[in-house]
Amino acid sequence: MNASTTAWKQFICRACGLIYDEEKGDPDSGLAPGTRFEDIPDDWECPLCGVMKNDFERYEGFDMERQACASVPLARTAGVVIVGAGIAGWSVAEALRALDPEVGITLVSACRGDRYHKPELSIALSRGQAPEDLVRESAADAARRLGVHLLTETFVVGLSPTLHQLRTSRGTLQFTKLVIAQGARPALPAVLPADVCWRVNSLAGWSGLRNKLVGRKRRVAIVGAGMVGCELAEDFARAGHAVTLIDVQATPLAGLLPPLAGERLRLSLEALGVDFIGSTQLASIVRAADGSKRITAADGLQLDVDEVVAATGLITEDRVSRSAGLEFERGIVVDPVSMRTSANDVYALGDCVSMSGMPCRFIEPIAKQAAAIAHDLLGRPHPGYEHVQPVIRLKTKSLPIVVHGLPCPDGTWVVIEETADMLRMNQVRDGAVVARLEAGSLRQRLAA
Repeated sequence: MNASTTAWKQFICRACGLIYDEEKGDPDSGLAPGTRFEDIPDDWECPLCGVMKNDFERYEGFDMERQACASVPLARTAGVVIVGAGIAGWSVAEALRALDPEVGITLVSACRGDRYHKPELSIALSRGQAPEDLVRESAADAARRLGVHLLTETFVVGLSPTLHQLRTSRGTLQFTKLVIAQGARPALPAVLPADVCWRVNSLAGWSGLRNKLVGRKRRVAIVGAGMVGCELAEDFARAGHAVTLIDVQATPLAGLLPPLAGERLRLSLEALGVDFIGSTQLASIVRAADGSKRITAADGLQLDVDEVVAATGLITEDRVSRSAGLEFERGIVVDPVSMRTSANDVYALGDCVSMSGMPCRFIEPIAKQAAAIAHDLLGRPHPGYEHVQPVIRLKTKSLPIVVHGLPCPDGTWVVIEETADMLRMNQVRDGAVVARLEAGSLRQRLAA
């Protein structure tokens, strides 16, 4: 085939929306202009998010006027545009429609956009739930009910706040107001290549992993013993799988819990059959010819498993925000009352935002953030959003844990009650209680 007589093709990254243009190539990663996608090595990584070549799909130009809408025809001006169809994005659509039945709303989603409750993903396998069981409302039904223009499988590739334009893989949208609810993506250390580990941060990711686990007993390694890692470890163990939970810290959830509570959590997980390996730094993960993975730790420990799950935290994708000139500090910086960003007519909420330099990755505040945005955006009186540290609940049946307040690194934990059935502790800083912890019955809950 003669390249000079064949039209150049483009391919889009399904994870972040980057478009690879064969004509331009990717000189920064060694792909000269004119490199055909089929000639790119299979181990080539997306220069933005690090996923592999097989996570790209063919991208073709799109006529916005032909885009099918779930409710009414797409207007030339998209009105209020919401980026993201997770809990945050749909919450804003609900809040706007409750205040104004006429305002135009366009919702842009990189995925199908079906409505589900993400925290349920970490407890669904042992319940025997399928993806369709978790969907509370299809995106199409929600769009019809709310009168929303819905653009699914659509990636944001650029933003111009001054021109009020959002550039997407399906064309350019002219907005009056923009709400960014893009969420956050898994943070993958270099030792965890995207092509050898699962990330349970969406219904699609969970569904793919579920397909590998249902109907057979598998060896599963979970890297990262934070909240999600601990919840998944218990869920998979209850579903009958051999689970190994690996973390660099000596006890699970060490960033939140004092060692005494972390030790109780370790014992409760091990009583379910979870093998916890702490104080361990991984060196490599290699896929074997039979599809299994060999994990090698820095101390020489080796572990062969069928599936690897990365639960190593989240980061906010900053490519579009920074290129648009939005203030960014571990997330999109927003006014803590109105949820406005540093750009006029642009708001943000949920996992992607930052307040006082700290990400706000909790479900509980989202409804209040959405309400504040809807009122401010429409010019309606409202006291605004007031951030209160949410109650943190660990969904482990063997040892339910609740933390009130936000523990700080320089606080001192004091035991209030310590029995086989209950551990209560307070964290004190400068003479004041800043956090309270309750770790429920170890002995009684083990049979749950």
